[in-house]
Amino acid sequence: MSDVAVKAKDAAPPAGGASKTADALAARLDVLTLPKGGFTAAARADALARLQAMGLPGPRDEYWRYTDPRAFNAPIPAPIPIEDKAPDSPLFIDLDAIRLIFVDGVFDAAESSDLSGEGLEIDLLSQADQSGSHWAADLYGVLETAGQTPVKRPFAALNTLAAAEGVLIRVTGKPSKPVHILHRRASAEADVTWHHVIRLEEGAELTLLETGMVGARSNGMIEADLAKGAKLHHIAAKRAGHQKLGFSATFARVAAEAQFKSFNLSVNGTLMRHEGVIEFVGDDAVAHIAAAVLGDGAKGPFHHDDTVFVTHGAERCESRQVFKKVLKNGAKGVFQGKILVKPGAQKTDGYQISQALLLDEDSQFLAKPELEIYADDVVCSHGSTTGALDETALFYLRSRGVPKERAIVLLVLSFLADALAEVEDEDLRSQINGRLEAWLTRRAKV
Repeated sequence: MSDVAVKAKDAAPPAGGASKTADALAARLDVLTLPKGGFTAAARADALARLQAMGLPGPRDEYWRYTDPRAFNAPIPAPIPIEDKAPDSPLFIDLDAIRLIFVDGVFDAAESSDLSGEGLEIDLLSQADQSGSHWAADLYGVLETAGQTPVKRPFAALNTLAAAEGVLIRVTGKPSKPVHILHRRASAEADVTWHHVIRLEEGAELTLLETGMVGARSNGMIEADLAKGAKLHHIAAKRAGHQKLGFSATFARVAAEAQFKSFNLSVNGTLMRHEGVIEFVGDDAVAHIAAAVLGDGAKGPFHHDDTVFVTHGAERCESRQVFKKVLKNGAKGVFQGKILVKPGAQKTDGYQISQALLLDEDSQFLAKPELEIYADDVVCSHGSTTGALDETALFYLRSRGVPKERAIVLLVLSFLADALAEVEDEDLRSQINGRLEAWLTRRAKV
């Protein structure tokens, strides 16, 4: 039993929570093996205290009403068999990149590139945490802690507490190669927690790619701090098996004139949830967060939840939220997005759109768009739509000799185009589009 588990059992129940909630938290903590000492020790202790105060989420929590958290609350996940062969090779595998390989959350040095590159420093969390000091000491858990207000995020706090591995990337220039984090599986029971900390100094730029499959259950986090004029382009396409459970969170602090852009591709998975928390702390900054989700419930339940919170705390900043979900065979999609404009954040330009394409009558999309504005010179908008395939467009394509299955693929790709447009690099965008087309072609029959 870990020291944390003992403390959890001795602690008072979470505020406002019942004994079942306290018991669930104690059971969740009891199976953890926590890192000892290091520069993260204070942040982990603080995360434990916060987690004990807030407790694990329940279905009555405001931001968990549409997503049942019980599978994330369980002490251990159900095993997921290792696939003999994936239908497609990992995305971006042929790209010239600094490639970092993790197997069940453990770094594979033999298969990875050297942890070095022009204009950047890369360290492993597990190794750096044992050093006397490190630049990441000023960031680990900091953005996650700030992101707990006004919405509590228990699984993000759990990540700060329990993550034993991750990469620490400090960018001082403009590397010619992207950093590609590739996840692989070796155990059917792996419950993986990873935590990346990224610091971009003034004027620095980085493209960060994440692909592969992470365990039977995963809890992943990125804390990204962008200094003045920095640019971070993040693309995540972590593959999910049909039974996969995955929680991930991205926290970004964006300084003046900086640009943060994040795109997530998600296919398959029993239960997937991503939380994006972005805060503007300097004027004239830009942040875009987008996702393309493909869900097919033919082989089991599919539930995908995107929950985003963008805080405008500076002037003349631009935010974009573009989320597209294609659902069939009883799949379920959720989007919860909020734009908060603080007093004094004049000339804010905030845009939010969430759309779902339902390919049958059994699938469902639930959306909760929100605006909260305390400045008087802003342009903010949000919208959400749910619909079926355009029968007129489908008829038009078929009347010109396009087979029905191919016509469906073309219409779905057209629907997803706005989300893919957020990927600036044409080659990366083309590879993602090809992967989407391959997935859709295999499942084209409605």
